[in-house]
Amino acid sequence: MMQIRISDDALAIACGANLLARAFAERGHEVVRTSSWGMHWLEPLVEIDGIGYGPVEAAHVDAILGGTADALCIGRIADHPFIASQTRLTFARAGMTRPTSLDDYAATGGWAGLERARALGAEAVVAEVTASGLRGRGGAGFPAGIKWNTVRVAPGSEKYIVCNADEGDSGTFADRMVMEGDPFMLIEGMAIAGLAVGAGKGFIYIRSEYPHAIAKMQAAVQLSSAIVAPFEVEVRVGAGAYVCGEETSLLNSLEGRRGEVRAKPPLPAHEGLFGCPTVINNVLTLAAVPFVLSQGAQAYADYGMGRSRGTMPVQIAGNVKHGGLYETAFGITLGEIVEKIGGGTASGRPIRAVQVGGPLGAYFPPALFDTPFDYEAFTAVDGLIGHGGITVFDDSADMAKQARFAFEFCAAESCGKCTPCRIGSVRGRETLDKVIAGEASEANLQLVADLCETMKFGSLCALGGFTPYPVMSAITHFPEDFGLRMAEAAE
Repeated sequence: MMQIRISDDALAIACGANLLARAFAERGHEVVRTSSWGMHWLEPLVEIDGIGYGPVEAAHVDAILGGTADALCIGRIADHPFIASQTRLTFARAGMTRPTSLDDYAATGGWAGLERARALGAEAVVAEVTASGLRGRGGAGFPAGIKWNTVRVAPGSEKYIVCNADEGDSGTFADRMVMEGDPFMLIEGMAIAGLAVGAGKGFIYIRSEYPHAIAKMQAAVQLSSAIVAPFEVEVRVGAGAYVCGEETSLLNSLEGRRGEVRAKPPLPAHEGLFGCPTVINNVLTLAAVPFVLSQGAQAYADYGMGRSRGTMPVQIAGNVKHGGLYETAFGITLGEIVEKIGGGTASGRPIRAVQVGGPLGAYFPPALFDTPFDYEAFTAVDGLIGHGGITVFDDSADMAKQARFAFEFCAAESCGKCTPCRIGSVRGRETLDKVIAGEASEANLQLVADLCETMKFGSLCALGGFTPYPVMSAITHFPEDFGLRMAEAAE
C-alpha cells in the first residue's frame, strides 16, 4: 500500500483533487490530504515518496500506480526549480503538513515563537517585531512594530487584535492558502500580538467567498484554544463587500454596522473595535510573526533590501504559464517574477502589461520590468506592491478598456460615503466611454486626469484613493490605446 499525498486546498479541489483522492483510496491506498505547494498550474498534484505528478486526472491513476506515467512526473517536488529557488519563511510548511494536525504543526517548529514571546514579555516582543523590519503586507506597508507599540501604550482596559482576512483583490490567494494550509501559524501570530499589546481577544474577519478557509480556521481555533489561552480567537464571516477590506469599514462590519469607511482620526490603534485600542493586521503580516519570534528579528531582517525586509509571498496569476504562489525576499525584479518564474504568458503571445497590487494596482509595461520588488522602488515609478498580487496580460489586452474597468469597479464597490469616490468613479467611467468612442479624446483625457487627482487626494480611503493608479498608468504607459482612438475618430 502506497501513501498518496494530495492537497485539500480550494484550488486543488476545484481542479478535481477530491475525485482523485477517492480514486486512489478505492484502489486500497492511504490518502493523506495536505496543504498546497503553491504550484497551481500542476493541480491536482499527486505526491508519492516525494515525487510529484501533475496535473493528474482520475484516468491517470492506474498509470501512476503502474509506473507508466513518466509524462506527468515532475521529479522530486522539493527540487523543482519553482520551489527550490524560493525563500520560504511564511510558507515553510506548504505542501508538507496536514493543515489541522497539531502534531504536524508542533513537529515543524510550531508554537516556538509564542513560547519565546511569553518568556520575553510584551515590551521586548514589540521591540523584536520592530527590529525585524516587518511591514504590513496588506498594502500600505506600515511598520508592524510601530502599530503594535501604539496600541501597547494606549490607555484602555480592553484591547483587541483584528486579522483582516477579507482578501478581495483579484489575482490574490496567499491569505487563503495560509488559512487553508497552515491555520495554526496565523493563530500563533495573533496570540503573540495579543501578548505584545495586552489584548485578550482576537477576531479573524474572513470573506464569505472562502468557505474552505472558514471551516479550517474554525476547526483550528477549537483545536488550539487551550494552547493560546488566555488569548481567545473568534472567526467572523464577512458579507461580500470589497470595501470591508479597508480597516475601518471592517471594524464597522464586525460591530454589526454598515460596512463604510470611518473618518480618521481617531486611528484604530487609539479607538478601534468597540471604541477600544485595536491592532489591525492582514493575514500575511500576522503569519510572519511566529518566524520573527522563534528565529529572532535579525534572522528575518537579513532578507530583503532597503526598508523592505523579510520575504513577500508573490501571487502570480492571469495569462501566465506558471501561476501560483512564490515566496521570495524583497529585491527580485518584476521581470524575473513574470518571465523567469512565471514562464511568460500561457497564450504564448508577448507580455503587454502586468498589474501589480490587485484591481487598484498600476499597470507596468515591459520597459519597467527591471523595477525591484520593493515598496520604495514601486512608489518611485507610481506603483504599489499592495498584497503582492501580479496579474499578467498579453498583447491582445486593450488598455483603454482596462482603465475603464478600474472606474467601473470603484463605482460598483464604493461605500458611497465620500464624494470623490462615489461620484468621481462614475464620471470617470462615463468620460472614458467618450474616449473609447473617440469623442474629443484629448479634452476628455485631461478631465480624467483631473478626476484622478481629486480622487487620489480627496477620498477617505484607498478604494477611491488608489483607483487612479490603474487608470493613469494605462494612459501613461499605453497612450497608443487612447491615441489610436483619436486618430480613428479623425478619419
